[in-house]
Amino acid sequence: MITIIMAEDHQMLIDGVKSFFEYDETVNIIGTVNNGEDLVKLVLLKQPKLVITDIRMPKMDGIEATKIIKTRLPHIRVLALTMFDQPDAIKQMLDAGASGYLLKNSGIKMLSKAIVTVAQGETFFDPNVAFNFMNDYIDTNVTVGKSEKVLLSNREKEILNLIANGKTSKEIAEALFIAKTTVDTHRKNMIRKLDLKNGNELVKYAIDKKYQF
Repeated sequence: MITIIMAEDHQMLIDGVKSFFEYDETVNIIGTVNNGEDLVKLVLLKQPKLVITDIRMPKMDGIEATKIIKTRLPHIRVLALTMFDQPDAIKQMLDAGASGYLLKNSGIKMLSKAIVTVAQGETFFDPNVAFNFMNDYIDTNVTVGKSEKVLLSNREKEILNLIANGKTSKEIAEALFIAKTTVDTHRKNMIRKLDLKNGNELVKYAIDKKYQF
């Protein structure tokens, strides 16, 4: 189990991430905070396996918080989740001790990959920032996220949006004036196209697209 404390001053993002991982048996978000000072206090108290933190936050930024956490508890892994793609910000965060750097617009599926990678002791880079910094981490196991573009039909996008809103296949069929079996076929096709395992993962994917970072 990967225990996580997340620091982010936008509560909507926290709620979206918590919703996505609510039924994930490998990830447990044991605490959330909205500023750097509270992050340090909660991490020292609960000692999670992984910290996810933004850079710009009230009271104390993510860089300073990461420095303190890594000094006091060097075994805890830190993943930066931020909007900042400037080289200076990335370098400061990595120098502070972060083991991963992910941009918020990468989507929650890549966040899931980053969490597992960093928790395993490896380094994870967002593909949009990776190649400027990989050489500095040549002695570590580095994973670069992959931007996967999947083409869904307009009908599939409609159905995906309704799935994200909690609609059943029957309700979707009634809303779109199509047969339930047609909806089920579209679900199966999307699972195949998106390289997902089952319907539960399709629901998670739908929520990801609804709560886009």
